[in-house]
Amino acid sequence: MISNTIYGLITPDVAYQFQQTKLLICDIDGVFSDGRIYLGNQGEELKAFHTRDGFGIKAIINAGIQVAVITGRKSNIVEKRMTSLGVQHIYQGQEDKTKAFDLLCQQLALSADEVAYIGDDVPDLTVMQKVGLAIAVADAHPLILSLAHYTTKTRGGFGAVREACDILLETRGILAQAQGMSV
Repeated sequence: MISNTIYGLITPDVAYQFQQTKLLICDIDGVFSDGRIYLGNQGEELKAFHTRDGFGIKAIINAGIQVAVITGRKSNIVEKRMTSLGVQHIYQGQEDKTKAFDLLCQQLALSADEVAYIGDDVPDLTVMQKVGLAIAVADAHPLILSLAHYTTKTRGGFGAVREACDILLETRGILAQAQGMSV
């Protein structure tokens, strides 16, 4: 039987994986942001984050789902934004994302099947191949799209993280109660 979500239909296997997820790991560039990096004349780096994604992250944290970010770049902006959302596991400057993934699973005593990862490009590939639920943003690289268990309807930086968070809550039957939060 196909499950109906607010974002459309998903297979029972994918619905089950969403329901079993205890940790959502997110990439940053191309997932939380649109993938573009803005550089000012003084060398300052800027990123845009969508408030919908922030709402989703806070909602799943409040529901008891852990959140981590693993990104290849280092940025004070990322540290500030993720900390403000309550994300406790922030791994920046990770050329090999599998090391951070393995460490997280060990620290949190989770199996790979209990983890979802949302990514958009080739650096996310190795972790996405290990997790129970691989999620690609709508505008991800074709290699990522081909291995994803679920592809968001929304592009990276425009609410794709929120979509994944909503489905994590919806498959647990608690989406409606989570909607009363503020960012």
